[in-house]
Amino acid sequence: MRRINVTEAFLPPRREFDKYLDEIWQNHHLTNNGPLLRQLEEELTRYLTVSNLQVVTNGTAALQIALQALDITEGEVITTPFSYVASTSAILWQRCTPIFADIDPETFCIDPKQVEAAITPQTKAILAVHVFGNPCDTASLQAIAKRHRLKLIYDAAHAFAVRYQNRSILDYGDVSICSFHATKLFHTIEGGSLTAQSADVRKKIDLMKRFGHNGDNHLALGINAKASEFQAAMGLSNLSHMDTLIAKRAALYQLYVDTLGQHFTLQRLSDGTDYNFAYFPILLESEEHLLETVTRLQDQGIFPRRYFYPSLNTLPYLANRQSCPVSEDIARRILCLPLYADLSLDDARQIAELMREQK
Repeated sequence: MRRINVTEAFLPPRREFDKYLDEIWQNHHLTNNGPLLRQLEEELTRYLTVSNLQVVTNGTAALQIALQALDITEGEVITTPFSYVASTSAILWQRCTPIFADIDPETFCIDPKQVEAAITPQTKAILAVHVFGNPCDTASLQAIAKRHRLKLIYDAAHAFAVRYQNRSILDYGDVSICSFHATKLFHTIEGGSLTAQSADVRKKIDLMKRFGHNGDNHLALGINAKASEFQAAMGLSNLSHMDTLIAKRAALYQLYVDTLGQHFTLQRLSDGTDYNFAYFPILLESEEHLLETVTRLQDQGIFPRRYFYPSLNTLPYLANRQSCPVSEDIARRILCLPLYADLSLDDARQIAELMREQK
């Protein structure tokens, strides 16, 4: 039986990738800000219409560097409980305390009203997530951050190429990070990026991603988040296919909407969003129904994912437990259906029909 996973990494034609490998073999430059990495950063900056972008080894390192570059090394960081664990673990890694603000039940993004209610004298920053690539209420969050003099970081791991209110989603906040993991719309096998509004913060990021030193001058605490030329080669090979991949995903996404939209609760996209069709989340009526549905789909060789589960405020290693009833409820009932460029419309139609039968 053929297996259909929730996602499948796109791989470019070998001849395109091999062209860049030939360059690596010719110049013997494997890492340390090589020519392919510099080319990738330039091309991504143009493609995404941002003023700056720095590529690093992965999205989690990007989050850690963002916090460090903004001097968030103690105190509280308000964040969402409905995300991948990296958004919380990065805060904990910085020896900060995550404070969870519940989410909007329709967009699944952090609720600005809950954010403002959670602010204390110990609050240093807000780390919000564009969930499944769906933009947060950026205007409200920016107003809150300005009013309380807080740093604002956006985890845009899922939001490659998303535009919001006619701007790149990466243009919002003090720093926005993206993930280029193999499962993402755009990938460099492993990888991520940071985009910062301040020139001083950009300089800090550049220093911190390479151990914090220039030559023999050690200037700041840093880590090794340097992306390799092999990662850059994959990114350059993939970038030219992005428009085609997004169009294919859009067709699959619309098929799901047309078939399932009247039968299930779907995520509401924020007004003014040019979406990238990265995910197709769907809410079932109960956790029991979800588990039954997953079993029946797997019996047919179809493997959706409970994403995100569990709600992060329930992680067992947190010292301070907080209640987030909306996130906890949605996390128990949400399922992401298979969605990737090489998934056929016939396969998507079969998945949608199976879902309707489970209704």
